[in-house]
Amino acid sequence: MNRGVYDIFDIGGKVALITGASGAFGVAAAMALADAGAKVMASGRTAAKLEPLVDEIRRRGGEGAFVTGDPVNHEDVKRVVKQAVETFGAIDILIPAAGINIVGPIIEQPLAEWEEVMDVNVKGTWLFCKEAGRVMIEQGRGGKVVLLSSARGQLGMSRYTAYCPSKAAINLMAKSLACEWGPHKINVNVIAPTVFRSPMTERIYADQALKEAFLKRIPLGRLAEPEDFIGSLIFLSSKASDFLTGVVLCVDGGYTSG
Repeated sequence: MNRGVYDIFDIGGKVALITGASGAFGVAAAMALADAGAKVMASGRTAAKLEPLVDEIRRRGGEGAFVTGDPVNHEDVKRVVKQAVETFGAIDILIPAAGINIVGPIIEQPLAEWEEVMDVNVKGTWLFCKEAGRVMIEQGRGGKVVLLSSARGQLGMSRYTAYCPSKAAINLMAKSLACEWGPHKINVNVIAPTVFRSPMTERIYADQALKEAFLKRIPLGRLAEPEDFIGSLIFLSSKASDFLTGVVLCVDGGYTSG
């Protein structure tokens, strides 16, 4: 077998900045990219959660570092991006994975909760794209941006009037940036999962009736694990996806198919 075909998936030596790196998706992404040879800068609000992640990356022979910062604070975002460049010399891959969901009927939900969801999911992503994108453009060698959306960015759901619109915004942000940054050879794509195991979805896993309701919509017959997104992430972070941009990749077990 000619293993040279796998070279297009090689991300060895690339620098990846991952935000929300203490969350379920962020941890899986950081470990996978580090295992694949990327240098990982992990960012989040809490050092106590990031330090063990970086320790594990190093224990497994990878290169990793962390920097704390609030994804909705512009000055923090600038500092995080600057630290990534100072530590590893560049940014080749950006994965803004910070996200939250606060559920409630619209007539009862406080405006502050809606604003918090939109701030973290949309504003935080926009700010990191703005600052890391600036670095990628100045580097002049292209780059890969992988945004995190949800099947709920395409489908409405009762009590989700903050979360669903926030993820729809991510989808169109990616398409807009794909148009804007195409001339700079920066690919911007989206991974849109269905329900996957994380602290944010504990209530679904704990409620059998709710869990069964979700399972009925998934042709592959199970909920997802964070590791289910790794293949797509490596693909979208590597040369293998060089002619793919502005795409919302639904890694959802078929959830949005019917």
